[in-house]
Amino acid sequence: MYLEIVSPEATLFKGEVTSIAVPGINGEFELLKDHAPIVSLLKEGNVKIYGDISLEEEVKDKFTTGSDKATWLAINSGTLEINNNKVIVLAD
Repeated sequence: MYLEIVSPEATLFKGEVTSIAVPGINGEFELLKDHAPIVSLLKEGNVKIYGDISLEEEVKDKFTTGSDKATWLAINSGTLEINNNKVIVLAD
């Protein structure tokens, strides 16, 4: 599935991923390929990206590689939309 993470300053990531876990306002949840379309608010926490991804040099310092082989991005809040295997995260 295709993931795009956008902050007020820049597009932080865009590319193919295996799955993504996000801090929803009612708890963390994971999105896999062919997930039903949803829109959700996000709270403070980590967006966890699973898959073989490459990051642009300008934004590498915003991401962390976790012990579970995920790449993490800390956010304060945000909004997520998934539709037709495309995930857009508007992160703050």
